Amino acid sequence: MTGSAENTEVSRAHFASGGAGAAIERWTLRNGRIEATVLTLGATLHTLTAPDRTGATAQILLSTDELGAILGAARHYGTVVGRYANRIADSRITIDGEEHQLAPTGGGVTLHGGPDGFAHRIWAAEEAPGGVRLRLHSPDGDQGFPGALDVQVTYTLSGDALTIDYRATTTRPTVVNLTNHAYFNLSGEGGGDILGHLLTLDAEEYTPVDERLIPYGPYEPVAGTPFDFTAPRPIGKGIHDEHPQLRAGGYDHNWVLRPRPADGSPARAAFLEDPASGRTLEVLTSEPGIQVYTANSFHGAVTGASGVPYGPYAGVALETQHHPDSPHQPSYPSTRLRPGEEFRSTTVLRLGVA
Repeated sequence: MTGSAENTEVSRAHFASGGAGAAIERWTLRNGRIEATVLTLGATLHTLTAPDRTGATAQILLSTDELGAILGAARHYGTVVGRYANRIADSRITIDGEEHQLAPTGGGVTLHGGPDGFAHRIWAAEEAPGGVRLRLHSPDGDQGFPGALDVQVTYTLSGDALTIDYRATTTRPTVVNLTNHAYFNLSGEGGGDILGHLLTLDAEEYTPVDERLIPYGPYEPVAGTPFDFTAPRPIGKGIHDEHPQLRAGGYDHNWVLRPRPADGSPARAAFLEDPASGRTLEVLTSEPGIQVYTANSFHGAVTGASGVPYGPYAGVALETQHHPDSPHQPSYPSTRLRPGEEFRSTTVLRLGVA
């Protein structure tokens, strides 16, 4: 595929003509045969359309126009989650000797920033070169987190690559961990499960978890386990193995990526291929980890645009981020952000055909 950000057409419209949807904008980015739409609700990557090996295009994200479903518990279809993606144990953090109680989401954790996290907010948006820039102000004490946080997320479409660029600053020492929570199905939304997709992860280790899905400490090697995706492997090959880490019926784990470039530029983290359609997705990131979630707990409560209810394994989330519960794990890369510093993170989704 060819193209550049200068060739990207950018437009915006109301998400709906009335009700709550009238306050939400839908931004459309189009470059050749690649199209992405972004909602100001949750800074959501709502749809992503790409061609297969025959040139036929399909929408490859789990997606719905039902606002309640977009915001449904633990689903987060394409939203930006924060201010702390993934889980923090016991809903508390300690910074510089001061303890901060966070808003709990149940199960003894705070997940994705709390019950009223960034995914539930309407972000301000403006056109950026080749894309859209979204901004959000999170006040001091929001969901229990210290510091007023100013966040910026920019989506840029250039040829076959969609770049998501994150920035944040704070007024007090705090912790920050941002990611996008899109679910991919390269066969096309509603096109069956992803168990036959081939996944490669640039990671020799992962963080095993307890019953709360909180890492219990040191990294463990993937070699010889169902977590070994160092070479292309069908997602479903070992997903039902008798392994203590697969008791939830699938993957919802963080892999420790190979060292990232010191200059913060993104390097490859994952490669996903659908043998049936030939569509591929290469994920590059500056982040040290990637959470793979295979939609184990989906039970058909949400029906997508295709008219197909989303059941288990309807899609796979590839969430580039820092490791879960890093504030309680001093051996993990730090998520601390202080005044005068800038949080920076970049992830690239590069589409192709095998």
